[in-house]
Amino acid sequence: MNLHSLLKQRESDGRPIRVGLIGAGRFGTMYLSQARNIPGIHVVAIADINVKRAQGALELVEWPAEAISSSIEDALKRRGTTVVADAAALFAADIDVIVEATGNPIVGINHALAAIDSGKHIIMVTVEADALAGPALAKRAEAAGVVYSMAYGDQPALIMELVDWARTSGFDVVCAGKGAKYLEHYHGMNPDNVWENWEFSKELTDSGQLNPYMHTSFRDGTKAAIEMAAVANAAGLVPSDNGLTFTPGNIEEIATICRPSEVGGVLAREGSVDVMSSVTREGDWIPFNTQEGVFVVVKATNKYVSGCFTEYPWHPDPTGQYAALYRPYHYVGLELNISIANAVLRGVATGTPIGFYGDVVATAKKDLNPGEFLDGEGGYTVWGKLVSAETSVREGLLPVALAHHVELKNSVTKGNSVKWEDIVIDESLATALELRRETEALIQTTV
Repeated sequence: MNLHSLLKQRESDGRPIRVGLIGAGRFGTMYLSQARNIPGIHVVAIADINVKRAQGALELVEWPAEAISSSIEDALKRRGTTVVADAAALFAADIDVIVEATGNPIVGINHALAAIDSGKHIIMVTVEADALAGPALAKRAEAAGVVYSMAYGDQPALIMELVDWARTSGFDVVCAGKGAKYLEHYHGMNPDNVWENWEFSKELTDSGQLNPYMHTSFRDGTKAAIEMAAVANAAGLVPSDNGLTFTPGNIEEIATICRPSEVGGVLAREGSVDVMSSVTREGDWIPFNTQEGVFVVVKATNKYVSGCFTEYPWHPDPTGQYAALYRPYHYVGLELNISIANAVLRGVATGTPIGFYGDVVATAKKDLNPGEFLDGEGGYTVWGKLVSAETSVREGLLPVALAHHVELKNSVTKGNSVKWEDIVIDESLATALELRRETEALIQTTV
C-alpha cells in the first residue's frame, strides 16, 4: 500500500499522525502550507521561542482561525493547532513525531535527544546538527526503537533516495552530489558583502526579510559541505580531504566530471561525494546546469549494461562506463511529509547516518589571532570545509558547528583549518560535546 493510501486509512480510522514542529522559519512554514491538505496529518503544536513568528507563519499560510487552539490539551482534543514558546511541552505531549527545524545545531541536538528519550520519531531538518553528531543520534534512536531521519525536501534526503535506487537496482554508487553556485572567492564572503553575490533585488535585501548569515553560509561553501557530510554519513561514502571540487558543468556532463581522476574525472576515489558549480570559473551561467538538483553517478557492471547506458538518454560519460541519474529540483518543506509518513507508518527513515565518514571543519577566512572569537557558519571568521572523518579525527580538527562564540588561543592562518588545540573549549556545550565524542568513536568501525 502506498503512503497516501495509508494516510487516508489513518484519517478514516480517526488516528491521524500527530506532529510537533519546532521552528517556524522558512522550512517549517513551507511544511505548514501543505499540512492541512494531507489526510491523516494533525499538526498539534508549533514551538518557537518567538511566538509571534509562529503565529505569523500560521497567518501566512492561511491557517483557519477556528483551527487554532489555546493549549496542547485543547489541540489534541479537538484536532486543533497551538503555538508554544517552550519545545519541552511537545516532548511531554501525546505526539508521534517531532520535526526539528530550528537551524541551530546545538539546540537541534538537545531537541533530538529529548524526542528520542520521550519515544518520539525525529525528523532532523537542522542538517548542521546531523553533520555534527548525527551518527550518535541515530544510534541512540535505534536503541530507543524510534526513527531518526533526514528531512525529505532538503537535498540530502533526496540524494539518499537516488542512492537507494542505485543500490537496489544493483549498481555501486560512484558519486552522490548536488549542484550549487560557486566561485573561488566565495570562501572569503561575509555578511557585509554577501548580497553582492546573490541576485536578489536591493529592495528585498534592504527589507530585513533575508538572513545575511544564512545566505553567506549558502554561498561560502559551508552549507554544501554540511549537506554532503550528511550524505556521506548516510550512504557510507568517503569525501576527499581536498574538499568539494565545485567543478562547473551541465547535466550532460555529470557522469564525465564525477568519475575517478584516473579515467578523467575529478574524484579521488569511487564511492565519494561532490558538488558541481552552476557557473563557470569566470562567473557565467551554464545552460542546463545542476543548480537546485541532485544526482548519483553509477558504473556499468558489464558490457551489456554499458551498451544500455549509451542507447538511452542517461547522460553517460564518453566511455559508456558511467551514467548519471538526476533530479532537477527540490521542493524543500513542501514535500517534508514524505519523511513524516515513512517514519510513523513504515518505521523507516528517508536517510539516516550509518557511520561517521565525512566531517565539516572550521577553516579560516582570514588570518586569525589569539583572543579572537569565531562566529560559526556564515560569519566573518570561518567557512566549513568537507574532509574525511578519518582525517578530521586524526588531525584534531574543529567541527564548524562548534565554532560559535569560541575563543582562539592560537593563531590560524587564512586557509588553514582550526584545531581543537587552537580554541578554549566551551564546556557549557557538554551535551553536544558528548554526542560529538560518541560520533567520533564510531569511526573505529566505519572507516
